[in-house]
Amino acid sequence: MASTAARSRRTLNVWPGYVDALATLLLAVVFLLTVFVVGQFFLSQELSGRDETLVKLNRQIADLTDLLALERSNRRTQEDEVRNLRTTLAGVEAERDQAKTQAEAATVSQGAAGALDKQLDAERGATKRALSQIDLLNEQISAMRRQLAALEDALAASESRDRESQARIAELGSRLNVALAQKVQELARYRSDFFGRLRQILGNRPDIRVVGDRFVLQSEVLFPAGSATLKPEAGPELDRIAGAISDLAKQIPADLPWVLRVDGHTDARPISTSQFPSNWALSAARAIAVVQYLAGKGIPPQHLLAGAFGEFQPLDAGTTEDAYARNRRIEMKLTER
Repeated sequence: MASTAARSRRTLNVWPGYVDALATLLLAVVFLLTVFVVGQFFLSQELSGRDETLVKLNRQIADLTDLLALERSNRRTQEDEVRNLRTTLAGVEAERDQAKTQAEAATVSQGAAGALDKQLDAERGATKRALSQIDLLNEQISAMRRQLAALEDALAASESRDRESQARIAELGSRLNVALAQKVQELARYRSDFFGRLRQILGNRPDIRVVGDRFVLQSEVLFPAGSATLKPEAGPELDRIAGAISDLAKQIPADLPWVLRVDGHTDARPISTSQFPSNWALSAARAIAVVQYLAGKGIPPQHLLAGAFGEFQPLDAGTTEDAYARNRRIEMKLTER
């Protein structure tokens, strides 16, 4: 047993600590990206509302523009008709004058002159009606111009609110980043205290050790081979860990989101039984068994997380019994939720 422990210490690989540190950094980045995506989601919601308003305003402007073009076309048509009527009126008046001259010169009967006067009066009435229609069109065009100006003012106000919203979102994002950095630093301090206490409680056992930011127990300490049922002798070890977590939970502020992540790992040799069809199933069952035990010792369930990696995160790529033993393990890590 002593020679085996010595070989374990000589083959200690420091790279998992670095890998775990990088994983922690990656989790923090993922969390930041999640916050950024949430912020972008609310921003997109607000921008979507603004875009819908702009689409409605643009649609109204397009409708008013079409109506204005139609009214202008009608106005031009009416003006053309007025010009034609005035031309006709001038022609009629010239014909009347000519007729009067001819009547006076040739002593023509007064009936033809009366008919021309009636025709002239009719043309004058039509001209007045056309002029009234032109005045009405001018009033409608003025009203549409006022409405268009009001829509442009509303659009400018909407754009101003949009700029203000973007500025507020940028400010909130900056505050969130600062708060997140503070929370991460605070949790790192409690994590350091937690693993420092575990080192004191567990001592220098080769099958239970602290590596980087996580606590590693060899599966043989807790479970029989191929089983997810805790050994009776595993209770005292887990009780000491539960006590350290309970003490730490009293010190962590309530607004600091934290969890104790319990990860199950197996070696690369396949397993296929009715209870455990794969190494994933075995590692998951073992992680859940540890989580349930800690919850039974008073650890709040909302601060516990069970994970399973099967054989896919080995500490040792070798195929010796020692390598397999190192890879069969339960890892605990205090991290943010």
